[in-house]
Amino acid sequence: MPSRSSARLAALTVAAVCSAASTVALTSPAQADGLRIHDVQGTTRTSPYAGQKVTDVPGIVTATRTYGSSRGFWLQDPTPDDNPATSEGVFVFTSSTPKIAVGDSVTVTGTVSEYVPGGASTGNQSLTEITKPTVTTVSTGNAVPAPVVIDAKSVPAAYTPAGDTAASGSVNALTLEPKKYALDYYESLEGMNVQVDDVRVVTATDPYSELWVTVKPHENRTRRGGSLYASYDDQNTGRLQIQSLGATADFPVANVGDTLTGTTTGPMDYNQYGGYTLVASSLGTLKSGGLQRETTQKQSRGELAVATYNVENLDPSDATFDAHAAAIVNNLQSPDIVSLEEIQDNNGATDDGTVAADVTVNKLIDAIVAAGGPKYDWRSINPVNDQDGGEPGGNIRQVFLFNPERVSFVDRAGGDSTTAVGVTKVHGKAQLTASPGRVDPSNSAWTSSRKPLAGEFVFRGKTVFVIANHLNSKGGDQGLTAQYQPPTRSSEVQRHAQAALVNAFAKSILDVQKNANVIALGDMNDFDFSDTTKILQGDGELWSAIQSLPRSERYTYDYQGNQQVLDQILISPAIRRGCDFEYDSVHINSEFHDQISDHDPQVLRFRP
Repeated sequence: MPSRSSARLAALTVAAVCSAASTVALTSPAQADGLRIHDVQGTTRTSPYAGQKVTDVPGIVTATRTYGSSRGFWLQDPTPDDNPATSEGVFVFTSSTPKIAVGDSVTVTGTVSEYVPGGASTGNQSLTEITKPTVTTVSTGNAVPAPVVIDAKSVPAAYTPAGDTAASGSVNALTLEPKKYALDYYESLEGMNVQVDDVRVVTATDPYSELWVTVKPHENRTRRGGSLYASYDDQNTGRLQIQSLGATADFPVANVGDTLTGTTTGPMDYNQYGGYTLVASSLGTLKSGGLQRETTQKQSRGELAVATYNVENLDPSDATFDAHAAAIVNNLQSPDIVSLEEIQDNNGATDDGTVAADVTVNKLIDAIVAAGGPKYDWRSINPVNDQDGGEPGGNIRQVFLFNPERVSFVDRAGGDSTTAVGVTKVHGKAQLTASPGRVDPSNSAWTSSRKPLAGEFVFRGKTVFVIANHLNSKGGDQGLTAQYQPPTRSSEVQRHAQAALVNAFAKSILDVQKNANVIALGDMNDFDFSDTTKILQGDGELWSAIQSLPRSERYTYDYQGNQQVLDQILISPAIRRGCDFEYDSVHINSEFHDQISDHDPQVLRFRP
């Protein structure tokens, strides 16, 4: 979920229009003269003067943005009022490079607008701006108002108020309570000069020169320096995105656990990709935390090692094959079975009807051999062209790699892209009707989404059933900083239906053979505490083995300062019962700026 926060991706919209669910009364007088910035900002998330012209609003220019499609400057009143709910800063959108400088004392006449980053359909909060401005310079060289220091003491423990049920759950019209709620606190500083000191990085620098820090060093801290997202009610209030008003080449290249030492100062902004953001005029100095990529334990002779790894849209044109191979051989210690997600077809995003992925897979296998690993064999089923979602033309799918020196694959004809695999009973044991096969591929739950791949393996005479998954993504869900609280997670509807089908298939195996070794693994695109996981687990047919790890190690992905679980390996009672298994979330990607995938692979070792 990358961000391009410098792009202005939606038109300026009056708050009352952009959020029909949030009725904003325009209660301003007919002539809006003599107003200060705190009057313009008001005590809610939307201005009482939205859509109206204001005249000669005074302030000091604290910063300018001279790049991208959101050019303008931040204006702050050096004489604040005594109401902590009203911000003293505002962004003035000029559309072109502003012709004023930091320290100028100016007055601004223009129209108050509520800009919704990304458009109203995102559910995002709006940013109060003055647009179409006429700027008059009063004096130059003035001192910039001292920044408000944001720290562990100033940010409340509660994240957000519940939205107004009469306004479809919107918080827009609620009076801000900055001493009670973190989002209200950040909103009360919108447009103001703010500062953080000696903050730890909790999401690495991304390709768009952004990173995330925390001002609460002890809040849900993980063993390696991040902040764990442990429940829907524990959103980590100390998280804050950092961008820079300077050159991207000068932006710090940070990993999780690094520290921005000293002060980082700049205006508080709000954007589509993460919400509240400190846009730095001055950045602290990066101090490395020395984070290293992890290596899992090598499986013993009698242990079967099964892994899942999302290789992020891998196609033959990518330059990451050697790095992925090294990770599989060295960091994952050459698992016996690897479920790969996001393997693209032989020409990647070119949408010409190609669905075969043999070039992609064999290129990875060859790279693994070159890295000193085994000569893996593989099985998969090509999808119907353009039917499985993902990058258009890419035809992503799951692929089984397996080491034929350690494990054998049971090939049973009949599996194809549209035929559902079933389960039969042969000599008292469960058996797939096709191997490999796809789970209920024509079911509407899989519309524009990846269909699970089921396979039957044999290790030291024991059968192991493996179901490789890549469930519906979270695309379209409202963000944690949305105006609707709690946010709507619309993608769950399809994912829950998919999870029910995966559980039902696992159950069909166990109904035939109670003690069958069944593994459902992959990119589940949902948290270990989610309803999706509960549905996958069912009535004990499966259990998410990442729950065996200490709480501070339960993460596979790092998004907007929250370390979270998306990738899972679920196991049947026969595997779980003896507790003779080991689970490892191998952190090689999610915490690093130079990641080759945004997911960390997972490894399960057990004795069938």
